[in-house]
Amino acid sequence: MAQTPDDSAVLRPARDVDTAFFGHPRGLSVLFFSEMWERFSYYGMRAILTLFMVAPIAAGGMGYSDSKSGLIYGVYTAMVYLLGVPGGFIADKFLGLRKAVLYGGVLIMLGHISLAIPAEPTFFLGLGLVMIGTGLLKPNISTMVGGLYAPEDVRRDAGFSIYYMGINIGAFLSPLVCGYLAESPSFKTFLGGVGIPAHMSWHFGFGAAAVGMAFGLVQYVAGWRHMGDVGARPYPAKNEAQASRNRFILVGILIAVFGIPTLVGVLAATGMLVVNESRIGLWFSTMLLILVFGLFGGLLGLGKWSRDERRRLLVIMLCFWGAIVLWAVFEQAGTTFTLFASRATNLHWLGLNLQASWFQSINAIMVIAFAPVFAFIWLRLAKKRRDPSTAIKFAIGQVLLGAGMLLLVPAAEMSMGGIKVSPMWLVGVYLLHTWAELCISPVGLSAMTRLAPPAIGGMVMGIWFLGAGVGNYIAGRLGGLYSSFPLDKLLLYQVILPWGTAVVFFILSRPIKRMLARSETEKAEM
Repeated sequence: MAQTPDDSAVLRPARDVDTAFFGHPRGLSVLFFSEMWERFSYYGMRAILTLFMVAPIAAGGMGYSDSKSGLIYGVYTAMVYLLGVPGGFIADKFLGLRKAVLYGGVLIMLGHISLAIPAEPTFFLGLGLVMIGTGLLKPNISTMVGGLYAPEDVRRDAGFSIYYMGINIGAFLSPLVCGYLAESPSFKTFLGGVGIPAHMSWHFGFGAAAVGMAFGLVQYVAGWRHMGDVGARPYPAKNEAQASRNRFILVGILIAVFGIPTLVGVLAATGMLVVNESRIGLWFSTMLLILVFGLFGGLLGLGKWSRDERRRLLVIMLCFWGAIVLWAVFEQAGTTFTLFASRATNLHWLGLNLQASWFQSINAIMVIAFAPVFAFIWLRLAKKRRDPSTAIKFAIGQVLLGAGMLLLVPAAEMSMGGIKVSPMWLVGVYLLHTWAELCISPVGLSAMTRLAPPAIGGMVMGIWFLGAGVGNYIAGRLGGLYSSFPLDKLLLYQVILPWGTAVVFFILSRPIKRMLARSETEKAEM
């Protein structure tokens, strides 16, 4: 997302024939473990975030309502994705990718340290630091992976597969570690035995996320020399006019990220502005709507597109909607499903003492297990000329997404009657949603690159991640309805939306397939 068309001078391979890391450049090992530890910190904190917010103050939590915690969770996770766009711009134009990743990691670590301090101001400060830090780190470290390879290097795709394995290893381990420290009665007993209040256990969970990010930073700096020139310098402006424009954009970003929140805080502190849950929800929802409609309206209305390019943009909009639906349902792993694990699931099962946060490890281990299977299936079908089109894969994914929510409806009805249900209900949901993710997420990324008009390729990738941001925000708001809306109906309504989206993709599958084929033909002729 941060790479520009002419970045080859900045992102040239560290070594043309470096095979020190399982046949790949040694720099890949540095980025692999850096991202593994960063994801460890992110998913470890996310695993306990909602549980911490809704826990009573007497139990060490924030004592927030489900609605308030869902709003905070939604805004936080949405901003993690949205800040990746300015984070990529700052890296490209001012810091260079390598320093952006370093500074981002430091901010993330400081954010988790702040979360480990038991006070409400430090809680929100910590969330803000993690958001900004992730915006600097996440898009740019992925771009650096690509920079390790020459454009024609056949190892590139395999290198990204190894890199994404690191992401899922971190995402698998962190809820187990951070969740144990935050929730486990045995750890609480240990704390009491050494004179530390048991309710402080939450902050040890957040502290573990900080330690994970610290490990990532140490090995990142230690391996600095193994990355050659990759991401070492920002991309220089072509002329002073462009440099001036870049500085103007930077000032706008800084005002938006720091100035506006500070102004709102000052006005709220002086009583000149009333800030409450409903207003924040309204402001943020409005901002997202303006961003989405302004972006697509500008693209369609201002661009001088050919008829085919305009059709492609419409297909991109449809895929964007599919992404929003996917993440709005899928990312309730940190809200609805976590609350269900905590309140409605039998955590003492088959002699095991489970923690509610541990369920968030399931998706990561299932991705590791099933991603090769799906890749094999698609490849096998392609060889037989029976590979489903992009639209059909999207439709299948949406069907699986709705099926996961439908599966949980009987369990929700039992829980509403006071029954603690088996953990296998949630395992089944995570299984179906992992399959849905594998049908939509990688396929959608590929479709974006194929559909995007050449002049706005980077912007289209930003649109895809904007969809993830919007979806995460909706997931938070839906999770906030857990205790104020009948749970079975809340889940059932979320069956209708993905299944309705699946019908649209099935109906439009042939036109979308023709559009993708035409895009491939045009690019081959360029």
